Amino acid sequence: MGPAAIDDTTPFLSAGFVDLQVNGYAGHDLNAGVPDVEVLEQLARHLLRAGVTSFAPTLITASEHSLCQSLSGIAAATRNSPLLARMIGFVHVEGPSLDPADGPRGAHPLGNVRPPNLDEFSRWQRAAEGMVGLVTLSPHYPEAPDYIRALHAQGVLVSIGHTGATPDQITAAVDAGASLSTHLGNGAASMLPRHPNFIWAQLSDDRLTASFIADGHHLPAATLKAMLRAKTLDNSILVSDAAALGGQPPGRYRSPIGGDVDVSADGRLSVADTPYLAGAGHLLDRNIAHTIQATGISLVEALNLATRNPGRFMARRGVLAPGQRADVTLFSWTPGDDTLTIDDVFLGGERVLV
Repeated sequence: MGPAAIDDTTPFLSAGFVDLQVNGYAGHDLNAGVPDVEVLEQLARHLLRAGVTSFAPTLITASEHSLCQSLSGIAAATRNSPLLARMIGFVHVEGPSLDPADGPRGAHPLGNVRPPNLDEFSRWQRAAEGMVGLVTLSPHYPEAPDYIRALHAQGVLVSIGHTGATPDQITAAVDAGASLSTHLGNGAASMLPRHPNFIWAQLSDDRLTASFIADGHHLPAATLKAMLRAKTLDNSILVSDAAALGGQPPGRYRSPIGGDVDVSADGRLSVADTPYLAGAGHLLDRNIAHTIQATGISLVEALNLATRNPGRFMARRGVLAPGQRADVTLFSWTPGDDTLTIDDVFLGGERVLV
């Protein structure tokens, strides 16, 4: 489908969008206290208004006690809310076994970064009632291959992220069962060897599917275009990585993660008075449109990055086909628009008020 086939009266039907990394949005924060039904349902409704019908609530690095409390809260909320039960595919735990160095660690608190531990993971899973389905880690830890192998055997996805690992450590992680790269190109040191380095190692390994934050701030257009070409459109995913300050009016805010954060008129979240990002401020309705503008791929190709491809990792969601979940997003868009206009959303064939 090329631009010539599109006019300003054209409505489109797509499988509902699938987002594997959501930390919060519009003031609803999954990492500030224990998430409850109200916080999660409000967040879910904002996602629906962006065309997202399935998502992975994402918890970042914290103490084991805090993580278990939050996981228990998400599990209880999902158990007690039909809306959340339909939308939440699993929980994504991003950390705590990340690279502790400044740069790769990003906004994750250094004091809670620690090596992977299978006993701790078992306690997470008990607290979550089995809902932990994706873990992001840095594979530079000696314990990483055995940890990855054990999670893979349990059907839990492992993603490489926030790392300065060597190419050999990346390969060892993939050999052990890692299948994803978390927001590739971000969560990285600002200075890297030309080659070899962990970005080339992940781009070139066809066993890894990479997620990208295509919000116009995390990756320059040329970088996004080159990375999608290298990784291929079949092995690429869009994630929002949305933070609680996303969708807020421009201004300076105090955040439990990042301290003072400036929200710009174009949705950029920055650590105050610095050039550094403090999370992502857009949802997939904008990221899909930006990807088209930045890379020149078609609407259909961009939609696959937010539906079919992530859906492969979440119980085969994100597909419009007989016998599949009837999660549908109706939207309008014309070339040059900076966002999709979401007109209606269906969950399991049921119209949802957005």
